[in-house]
Amino acid sequence: MTSPMEQHGTYKILRVIGSNFVCSQDSTGQEIILRGLGIGFKKSAGDLLPAARVEKVYALRDPGQCDRLMQLMQDVPSEYLDISTHIIETAERVLGRRLSENVYITLTDHISFAVERLRNGVEYPNQLLWEIKNFYPQEYALGQQALDVVESVLGLRLPEDEAGFMALHIVNAELDGRMADMVPITKLIREVVNYAQAYYGVTFDESSVDYERFVVHLKFLAQRLFQGRYAPDGDTGFQNLIARHYAADYECAQAIGQHIRETFDLNFPSSEQFFLTVHLHRLSVSMGLSTEEE
Repeated sequence: MTSPMEQHGTYKILRVIGSNFVCSQDSTGQEIILRGLGIGFKKSAGDLLPAARVEKVYALRDPGQCDRLMQLMQDVPSEYLDISTHIIETAERVLGRRLSENVYITLTDHISFAVERLRNGVEYPNQLLWEIKNFYPQEYALGQQALDVVESVLGLRLPEDEAGFMALHIVNAELDGRMADMVPITKLIREVVNYAQAYYGVTFDESSVDYERFVVHLKFLAQRLFQGRYAPDGDTGFQNLIARHYAADYECAQAIGQHIRETFDLNFPSSEQFFLTVHLHRLSVSMGLSTEEE
């Protein structure tokens, strides 16, 4: 989110969302949402608002996202957006990347439902908690911090399962994908890791850098497969060379590709098989299962 350039130290109110939120425009004409204590109280469209009263500016580049966020703010307490904003800004700082703007909506909405479930005594177990902890450790740690933020603001301690769910929202925002894809993406990663471990007859060292790189590759591989966007075809001659020199790893990648086709009904092109072979070989070398030159 970027800060607008307000003119003459004031904003012109376009719409009042609530007592603490109004819609305005920045100097380029882009719609923005302003937050500040009581800035919408007894205000109407066309009124001017001193910039000094604005505590936070939400400048979503996608007008549709801005509309959805405004609708959400009419339905949930403003504290929930404050919480999600804190979580998102922390995540961007820790991960060193911008997250998809849609996460402001999805995470705020999720927090609202999670709090409602807790207050109603409804449990919602996270069936992928183990996978989330192991495949997305940074994001899971951020999810745990999110529970602390919720508790400090609302005085409620959400269960550990929610740390996993919030981690998935962060991962989804990193990949700029659809939240509906996150469960099958995580399942695909689990299937590939389990298949590779069975093929090599080992348990991977989850603390190793090469394992971490492997899982990162699988995250983006899974996203591409579910979105139908594949790695570009490379030099066929070089791919054939890799297949000969890293025969065992190539065979494993072939088997994994076939498993993905049959289990998830997804296309798995040769370009993806090539890159998977390279990552499998790097991992097998780090574990002493093969050598750099074979």
